[in-house]
Amino acid sequence: MATPESTADYMVDRRKLRRKISFWRIAAFIACAFAIGALATKLGGGTAARLGANHIARVAIKGLIIGDDETLKLIRDAGESKTASALLLAIDSPGGTTTGSDKVYQEIRRVAAKKPVVAVVGTLAASGAYIAALGSDRIIANGNSLVGSIGVLFQFPNVSHLLDNVGVKIEEVKSSPLKAAPNGYEPTSDAARAVLAGLVEDSYVWFKGLVKDRRQLNDTELAIVSDGRVFTARMGLPLKLVDQLGGEREAIAWLESEKGLTKGLPVTDYKSEQGFRALGLFSSAAYMAEIAGLKEFATILRQEQGAKDARALDGLLAIWQAGKY
Repeated sequence: MATPESTADYMVDRRKLRRKISFWRIAAFIACAFAIGALATKLGGGTAARLGANHIARVAIKGLIIGDDETLKLIRDAGESKTASALLLAIDSPGGTTTGSDKVYQEIRRVAAKKPVVAVVGTLAASGAYIAALGSDRIIANGNSLVGSIGVLFQFPNVSHLLDNVGVKIEEVKSSPLKAAPNGYEPTSDAARAVLAGLVEDSYVWFKGLVKDRRQLNDTELAIVSDGRVFTARMGLPLKLVDQLGGEREAIAWLESEKGLTKGLPVTDYKSEQGFRALGLFSSAAYMAEIAGLKEFATILRQEQGAKDARALDGLLAIWQAGKY
Protein backbone atom coordinates (compact mmCIF):
# COMPACT_ATOMS: atom_id res chain seq x y z
CA MET A 1 0.00 0.00 0.00
CA ALA A 2 1.40 3.39 -1.04
CA THR A 3 2.26 5.81 1.73
CA PRO A 4 1.47 9.55 1.50
CA GLU A 5 5.21 10.25 1.26
CA SER A 6 5.72 7.89 -1.68
CA THR A 7 2.67 9.30 -3.45
CA ALA A 8 3.99 12.84 -3.03
CA ASP A 9 7.43 11.83 -4.35
CA TYR A 10 5.78 10.14 -7.31
CA MET A 11 3.79 13.28 -8.16
CA VAL A 12 6.93 15.46 -7.92
CA ASP A 13 8.83 13.11 -10.22
CA ARG A 14 5.93 13.13 -12.67
CA ARG A 15 5.91 16.95 -12.78
CA LYS A 16 9.67 17.10 -13.34
CA LEU A 17 9.42 14.56 -16.15
CA ARG A 18 6.54 16.45 -17.75
CA ARG A 19 8.52 19.70 -17.67
CA LYS A 20 11.55 18.05 -19.27
CA ILE A 21 9.42 16.54 -22.03
CA SER A 22 7.69 19.90 -22.67
CA PHE A 23 11.03 21.71 -22.86
CA TRP A 24 12.48 19.32 -25.41
CA ARG A 25 9.28 19.33 -27.44
CA ILE A 26 9.41 23.13 -27.67
CA ALA A 27 13.14 23.09 -28.47
CA ALA A 28 12.61 20.52 -31.22
CA PHE A 29 9.65 22.49 -32.59
CA ILE A 30 11.67 25.72 -32.75
CA ALA A 31 14.66 23.95 -34.32
CA CYS A 32 12.45 22.44 -37.02
CA ALA A 33 10.84 25.81 -37.70
CA PHE A 34 14.26 27.43 -38.12
CA ALA A 35 15.29 24.70 -40.56
CA ILE A 36 12.08 25.01 -42.55
CA GLY A 37 12.34 28.81 -42.65
CA ALA A 38 15.94 28.69 -43.84
CA LEU A 39 15.07 26.10 -46.52
CA ALA A 40 12.09 28.13 -47.71
CA THR A 41 14.23 31.24 -47.99
CA LYS A 42 16.90 29.34 -49.94
CA LEU A 43 14.38 27.85 -52.34
CA GLY A 44 11.92 30.71 -52.70
CA GLY A 45 13.72 33.96 -51.97
CA GLY A 46 14.63 36.06 -54.99
CA THR A 47 13.48 33.49 -57.56
CA ALA A 48 13.49 35.87 -60.51
CA ALA A 49 16.96 37.12 -59.68
CA ARG A 50 18.37 33.61 -59.30
CA LEU A 51 16.83 32.46 -62.59
CA GLY A 52 18.35 35.42 -64.41
CA ALA A 53 15.05 37.06 -65.38
CA ASN A 54 14.88 40.85 -65.58
CA HIS A 55 13.09 42.30 -62.58
CA ILE A 56 12.69 45.23 -60.20
CA ALA A 57 14.54 44.61 -56.95
CA ARG A 58 12.62 45.48 -53.80
CA VAL A 59 14.53 46.06 -50.56
CA ALA A 60 12.61 46.77 -47.35
CA ILE A 61 14.00 49.29 -44.86
CA LYS A 62 12.00 48.77 -41.69
CA GLY A 63 12.43 49.22 -37.98
CA LEU A 64 15.48 50.85 -36.41
CA ILE A 65 18.21 51.76 -38.88
CA ILE A 66 21.68 50.98 -37.55
CA GLY A 67 23.46 50.44 -40.87
CA ASP A 68 23.73 46.69 -40.32
CA ASP A 69 25.76 44.67 -42.80
CA GLU A 70 22.75 42.63 -43.97
CA THR A 71 20.72 45.66 -45.07
CA LEU A 72 23.73 47.18 -46.81
CA LYS A 73 24.40 43.85 -48.54
CA LEU A 74 20.84 43.62 -49.89
CA ILE A 75 21.07 47.13 -51.34
CA ARG A 76 24.51 46.35 -52.76
CA ASP A 77 23.24 43.09 -54.30
CA ALA A 78 20.45 44.98 -56.04
CA GLY A 79 22.99 47.39 -57.48
CA GLU A 80 25.35 44.67 -58.66
CA SER A 81 22.66 42.41 -60.13
CA LYS A 82 22.78 42.47 -63.92
CA THR A 83 19.11 41.49 -64.13
CA ALA A 84 17.78 44.05 -61.64
CA SER A 85 16.61 46.93 -63.84
CA ALA A 86 15.79 49.21 -60.90
CA LEU A 87 15.72 49.34 -57.11
CA LEU A 88 12.49 49.95 -55.22
CA LEU A 89 12.93 50.86 -51.55
CA ALA A 90 9.98 49.99 -49.30
CA ILE A 91 10.56 52.30 -46.32
CA ASP A 92 8.68 52.10 -43.02
CA SER A 93 10.91 53.29 -40.20
CA PRO A 94 11.23 55.96 -37.49
CA GLY A 95 14.96 56.25 -38.20
CA GLY A 96 17.89 55.16 -36.06
CA THR A 97 21.51 56.15 -35.61
CA THR A 98 22.86 59.04 -37.67
CA THR A 99 25.89 57.03 -38.76
CA GLY A 100 23.81 53.99 -39.68
CA SER A 101 21.39 56.10 -41.71
CA ASP A 102 24.29 57.78 -43.51
CA LYS A 103 25.76 54.37 -44.40
CA VAL A 104 22.43 53.28 -45.88
CA TYR A 105 22.13 56.57 -47.79
CA GLN A 106 25.63 56.23 -49.24
CA GLU A 107 24.95 52.65 -50.39
CA ILE A 108 21.72 53.75 -52.06
CA ARG A 109 23.53 56.54 -53.88
CA ARG A 110 26.05 54.02 -55.22
CA VAL A 111 23.17 52.02 -56.68
CA ALA A 112 21.54 55.17 -58.07
CA ALA A 113 24.71 55.81 -60.07
CA LYS A 114 24.03 52.58 -61.97
CA LYS A 115 20.24 52.27 -62.18
CA PRO A 116 17.05 54.15 -61.18
CA VAL A 117 16.02 54.05 -57.51
CA VAL A 118 12.58 54.94 -56.20
CA ALA A 119 11.50 55.08 -52.54
CA VAL A 120 7.97 54.15 -51.49
CA VAL A 121 7.04 55.27 -47.98
CA GLY A 122 4.63 53.17 -45.96
CA THR A 123 3.48 54.52 -42.60
CA LEU A 124 6.64 56.42 -41.73
CA ALA A 125 9.94 57.68 -43.12
CA ALA A 126 11.20 60.00 -40.42
CA SER A 127 14.64 61.21 -39.36
CA GLY A 128 17.19 58.55 -40.38
CA ALA A 129 14.61 56.83 -42.58
CA TYR A 130 14.09 60.09 -44.44
CA ILE A 131 17.86 60.26 -44.89
CA ALA A 132 17.63 56.86 -46.58
CA ALA A 133 14.76 58.08 -48.78
CA LEU A 134 16.89 61.05 -49.86
CA GLY A 135 19.22 58.59 -51.55
CA SER A 136 16.56 57.67 -54.10
CA ASP A 137 15.74 59.45 -57.35
CA ARG A 138 12.08 59.87 -56.39
CA ILE A 139 10.10 59.71 -53.14
CA ILE A 140 6.51 58.49 -53.33
CA ALA A 141 4.30 58.31 -50.24
CA ASN A 142 0.68 57.74 -49.33
CA GLY A 143 -1.19 60.87 -48.34
CA ASN A 144 -1.24 59.92 -44.66
CA SER A 145 2.37 58.71 -44.52
CA LEU A 146 4.58 60.68 -42.13
CA VAL A 147 7.83 62.14 -43.42
CA GLY A 148 10.43 64.60 -42.19
CA SER A 149 11.55 64.93 -38.55
CA ILE A 150 14.72 66.58 -39.80
CA GLY A 151 16.92 66.79 -36.75
CA VAL A 152 19.48 65.04 -34.55
CA LEU A 153 19.27 63.85 -30.96
CA PHE A 154 21.74 62.85 -28.27
CA GLN A 155 19.89 61.35 -25.33
CA PHE A 156 21.21 59.78 -22.14
CA PRO A 157 19.80 58.90 -18.72
CA ASN A 158 21.08 60.70 -15.64
CA VAL A 159 20.62 58.84 -12.36
CA SER A 160 22.82 61.04 -10.18
CA HIS A 161 19.91 62.28 -8.05
CA LEU A 162 18.69 58.71 -7.52
CA LEU A 163 22.17 57.60 -6.43
CA ASP A 164 22.35 60.49 -3.97
CA ASN A 165 19.03 59.43 -2.45
CA VAL A 166 20.13 55.84 -1.91
CA GLY A 167 23.61 56.80 -0.74
CA VAL A 168 25.64 55.48 -3.66
CA LYS A 169 28.62 57.36 -5.05
CA ILE A 170 30.51 56.39 -8.19
CA GLU A 171 34.25 56.95 -7.83
CA GLU A 172 36.41 57.48 -10.91
CA VAL A 173 39.85 58.51 -12.02
CA LYS A 174 40.12 59.93 -15.53
CA SER A 175 42.67 61.73 -17.64
CA SER A 176 40.63 64.88 -18.23
CA PRO A 177 37.26 66.39 -17.20
CA LEU A 178 35.57 65.63 -20.53
CA LYS A 179 36.68 62.00 -20.71
CA ALA A 180 33.58 59.73 -20.73
CA ALA A 181 31.29 62.74 -20.29
CA PRO A 182 28.40 62.61 -19.81
CA ASN A 183 28.38 59.44 -17.76
CA GLY A 184 24.93 59.61 -16.19
CA TYR A 185 26.29 59.12 -12.65
CA GLU A 186 26.88 62.82 -12.00
CA PRO A 187 25.22 66.08 -13.07
CA THR A 188 26.24 67.01 -16.60
CA SER A 189 28.68 69.89 -16.58
CA ASP A 190 28.21 72.96 -18.77
CA ALA A 191 31.42 72.04 -20.62
CA ALA A 192 30.17 68.51 -21.37
CA ARG A 193 26.78 69.82 -22.47
CA ALA A 194 28.49 72.31 -24.80
CA VAL A 195 30.54 69.51 -26.37
CA LEU A 196 27.40 67.44 -26.97
CA ALA A 197 25.61 70.45 -28.41
CA GLY A 198 28.51 70.88 -30.83
CA LEU A 199 28.20 67.27 -31.96
CA VAL A 200 24.46 67.58 -32.46
CA GLU A 201 24.81 70.88 -34.33
CA ASP A 202 27.47 69.46 -36.65
CA SER A 203 25.29 66.49 -37.63
CA TYR A 204 22.22 68.73 -37.87
CA VAL A 205 23.99 71.04 -40.33
CA TRP A 206 25.02 67.98 -42.35
CA PHE A 207 21.43 66.65 -42.32
CA LYS A 208 20.00 70.01 -43.45
CA GLY A 209 22.62 70.29 -46.18
CA LEU A 210 21.63 66.86 -47.44
CA VAL A 211 17.96 67.82 -47.54
CA LYS A 212 18.70 71.14 -49.23
CA ASP A 213 20.85 69.51 -51.91
CA ARG A 214 18.74 66.44 -52.62
CA ARG A 215 15.35 68.22 -52.53
CA GLN A 216 16.57 71.41 -54.24
CA LEU A 217 15.37 73.78 -51.52
CA ASN A 218 16.33 77.39 -50.93
CA ASP A 219 17.13 78.64 -47.42
CA THR A 220 13.58 79.78 -46.73
CA GLU A 221 12.07 76.47 -47.85
CA LEU A 222 14.65 74.54 -45.81
CA ALA A 223 13.89 76.53 -42.64
CA ILE A 224 10.21 75.60 -42.88
CA VAL A 225 10.82 71.83 -42.97
CA SER A 226 13.88 71.47 -40.74
CA ASP A 227 12.53 72.34 -37.29
CA GLY A 228 12.19 68.69 -36.30
CA ARG A 229 8.48 68.20 -36.95
CA VAL A 230 6.91 65.48 -39.07
CA PHE A 231 4.52 66.15 -41.95
CA THR A 232 1.92 64.06 -43.68
CA ALA A 233 2.87 63.38 -47.28
CA ARG A 234 0.00 65.64 -48.38
CA MET A 235 1.59 68.47 -46.41
CA GLY A 236 5.06 67.46 -47.59
CA LEU A 237 4.23 67.48 -51.29
CA PRO A 238 4.09 71.29 -51.75
CA LEU A 239 7.05 71.56 -49.34
CA LYS A 240 9.07 69.34 -51.73
CA LEU A 241 9.68 66.63 -49.13
CA VAL A 242 8.03 64.09 -51.44
CA ASP A 243 7.61 64.01 -55.21
CA GLN A 244 4.30 62.23 -55.59
CA LEU A 245 1.41 60.77 -53.61
CA GLY A 246 0.82 57.07 -54.12
CA GLY A 247 2.37 53.70 -53.53
CA GLU A 248 4.19 50.92 -55.31
CA ARG A 249 1.90 51.00 -58.34
CA GLU A 250 2.72 54.64 -58.96
CA ALA A 251 6.41 53.95 -58.38
CA ILE A 252 6.48 51.24 -61.02
CA ALA A 253 4.50 53.43 -63.44
CA TRP A 254 7.11 56.17 -62.97
CA LEU A 255 9.97 53.74 -63.63
CA GLU A 256 8.25 52.61 -66.84
CA SER A 257 7.30 56.06 -68.13
CA GLU A 258 10.30 58.11 -67.01
CA LYS A 259 13.13 55.58 -66.84
CA GLY A 260 12.20 53.39 -69.77
CA LEU A 261 11.73 50.11 -67.88
CA THR A 262 9.96 47.33 -69.71
CA LYS A 263 6.34 47.15 -68.66
CA GLY A 264 5.24 44.22 -66.53
CA LEU A 265 8.60 43.40 -64.94
CA PRO A 266 8.17 41.28 -61.81
CA VAL A 267 9.08 42.82 -58.45
CA THR A 268 11.45 40.56 -56.55
CA ASP A 269 12.05 40.87 -52.83
CA TYR A 270 15.69 40.84 -51.83
CA LYS A 271 15.70 39.19 -48.42
CA SER A 272 18.22 37.83 -46.00
CA GLU A 273 19.17 34.22 -46.65
CA GLN A 274 19.32 33.59 -42.92
CA GLY A 275 15.68 32.58 -42.70
CA PHE A 276 14.22 33.14 -39.24
CA ARG A 277 17.59 34.37 -37.99
CA ALA A 278 16.90 37.65 -39.79
CA LEU A 279 14.16 38.30 -37.23
CA GLY A 280 16.62 38.06 -34.36
CA LEU A 281 17.08 35.06 -32.10
CA PHE A 282 14.61 36.24 -29.47
CA SER A 283 11.97 37.39 -31.97
CA SER A 284 12.16 34.09 -33.84
CA ALA A 285 11.86 32.04 -30.65
CA ALA A 286 9.00 34.26 -29.47
CA TYR A 287 7.14 33.69 -32.73
CA MET A 288 7.44 29.93 -32.41
CA ALA A 289 6.56 30.00 -28.69
CA GLU A 290 3.38 31.89 -29.50
CA ILE A 291 2.41 29.30 -32.08
CA ALA A 292 2.98 26.65 -29.43
CA GLY A 293 0.57 28.49 -27.10
CA LEU A 294 3.26 29.77 -24.70
CA LYS A 295 2.15 33.39 -24.74
CA GLU A 296 3.85 34.44 -21.48
CA PHE A 297 7.15 32.96 -22.65
CA ALA A 298 6.74 34.72 -26.02
CA THR A 299 6.19 38.06 -24.26
CA ILE A 300 9.39 37.67 -22.23
CA LEU A 301 11.40 36.85 -25.36
CA ARG A 302 10.03 39.87 -27.24
CA GLN A 303 10.90 42.14 -24.33
CA GLU A 304 14.46 40.83 -24.42
CA GLN A 305 14.69 41.43 -28.18
CA GLY A 306 13.44 44.98 -27.64
CA ALA A 307 16.12 45.59 -25.03
CA LYS A 308 18.72 44.15 -27.41
CA ASP A 309 17.61 46.50 -30.19
CA ALA A 310 17.69 49.50 -27.83
CA ARG A 311 21.25 48.67 -26.78
CA ALA A 312 22.28 48.93 -30.45
CA LEU A 313 21.30 52.62 -30.53
CA ASP A 314 24.57 54.18 -29.45
CA GLY A 315 25.83 57.61 -30.50
CA LEU A 316 23.90 60.39 -32.23
CA LEU A 317 20.34 59.50 -33.18
CA ALA A 318 18.15 60.56 -36.06
CA ILE A 319 14.93 58.99 -34.84
CA TRP A 320 11.29 59.96 -34.28
CA GLN A 321 8.70 58.55 -31.90
CA ALA A 322 5.22 59.95 -31.33
CA GLY A 323 5.01 61.83 -28.06
CA LYS A 324 8.80 61.96 -27.59
CA TYR A 325 10.69 63.39 -30.53
